[in-house]
Amino acid sequence: MGKLQEFEIAFDKNKVVYSPGESISGSVTIKLGQPLQCKAIKVNCNGFCGITNKVNDTAWTMEEQYFNSTVSVADKGTLKQGEHTFPFKFLIPGTAPTSFEGNYGRIVYRVRAFIDTPRFAKDYSTEKAFYLLSLLNLNELPDIWGTCSSAVTQQFTYMLVKTGTIELKAQTEMKGYTPSQIIQVMANIHNQSGKTTGNMAASLMQRVTYETKKPTHDVRTIAEVEGGVVKAGKMVEWKEQIIVPPLPQSSLAGCELIKIEYYVKVSLKSPDVMLMLPIHIGNVSLDKKLRPSKKAAPPSSAAAEDVPVSTSTPESSTSTAATTPTVPPRSAPKPAPRPAPRSRMSSHNSPSAPPAEYHQGAEGGNDGFPNKRQSQLVSPNAFSYAPGLFFPQNQQPNGPGPAPSQPVFSGSTVTTAPYPPEGASSMPAPLILPPDYGSSTYPQEAPPSYDESCNT
Repeated sequence: MGKLQEFEIAFDKNKVVYSPGESISGSVTIKLGQPLQCKAIKVNCNGFCGITNKVNDTAWTMEEQYFNSTVSVADKGTLKQGEHTFPFKFLIPGTAPTSFEGNYGRIVYRVRAFIDTPRFAKDYSTEKAFYLLSLLNLNELPDIWGTCSSAVTQQFTYMLVKTGTIELKAQTEMKGYTPSQIIQVMANIHNQSGKTTGNMAASLMQRVTYETKKPTHDVRTIAEVEGGVVKAGKMVEWKEQIIVPPLPQSSLAGCELIKIEYYVKVSLKSPDVMLMLPIHIGNVSLDKKLRPSKKAAPPSSAAAEDVPVSTSTPESSTSTAATTPTVPPRSAPKPAPRPAPRSRMSSHNSPSAPPAEYHQGAEGGNDGFPNKRQSQLVSPNAFSYAPGLFFPQNQQPNGPGPAPSQPVFSGSTVTTAPYPPEGASSMPAPLILPPDYGSSTYPQEAPPSYDESCNT
């Protein structure tokens, strides 16, 4: 029998499952048959993730470390014959992910002990693994409430020349489950062909992705239930149940190298038609009491428009002027630079624009061309009638008389009727007319006559 008879690690209360942020404590026991010289006795606690692209290979191609702590429990000296015990204690970080073991990678936590001996002597080491469980509360996941549903329509060929269509719809009553809960699967299959389908099946699938340089996907079937066939031209409603076995949780928070996903696959054996319903597997089940209540629908904009406004505003004045026939006031005579100015249309005509209380869709057009009144405006400069003529916008001319304000033109696909902008005066907007050279400051001369235009 050698010098070292026993070298073991024991956790307090024989505990092997811990939570992030918890402390782990225990002791190292050494039993010697003879005295042993040592330089130090150290205890290490670490956690890491290793992945590879070969099945059950521990030569990791990529690693990720979460913590690594070492303490010295004995200094240089000689251990006497007999049994020695050295206690230790470590704190597990709160961000460490849940333990995991897969075909292409692992998340491992362990405590190791070392006896460093003098030169040319044999060193001793031992280790013991423990497991970390970070609870996944399904109630804290976003968009977890409600059912999970999907549908697919697929055409297929049978008897070489004939074609048919399969419509498949399926759903689960929840989006999150815990082990031992039951997944209720409901499916509707419409066989629009002259051939009977194969058996229906519902499977709980697990997909683990290992983020190597070329990601490795490990897909396996956890549980499967099978149903009957769908005869030609028939529609069948199928309900089935799947019991969730003990499984790793969906989210490995804190791990960047391994991703776990679960989904329910509903399929037909023939033709090859299937759909996926993604779900979550957690540790804390959904509590209907924590489901957020539906928010009350906001009042419609149409109802807001119907509310009467008691305060007199320019817009209300415009609406009144447009709907109530009144005698317009006489306009003051304006000085004219020419003895015989060109005649203009009276401003007392009924406006061509709709009233201020405008409802979408009232303007001309059809369903194929949406109304663009509120979204698109056309510059007044696009309606110039002479080269070089410019209509100043939001400016007052320098002429001897006041000029009417320029209207804002609509970009409607049917009409080009002007609409008064917000804050405009209560006078109805005039129709689109050629410019009045009599009151304009540019050009200074009257336009040439028809004969003069033909002679030049």
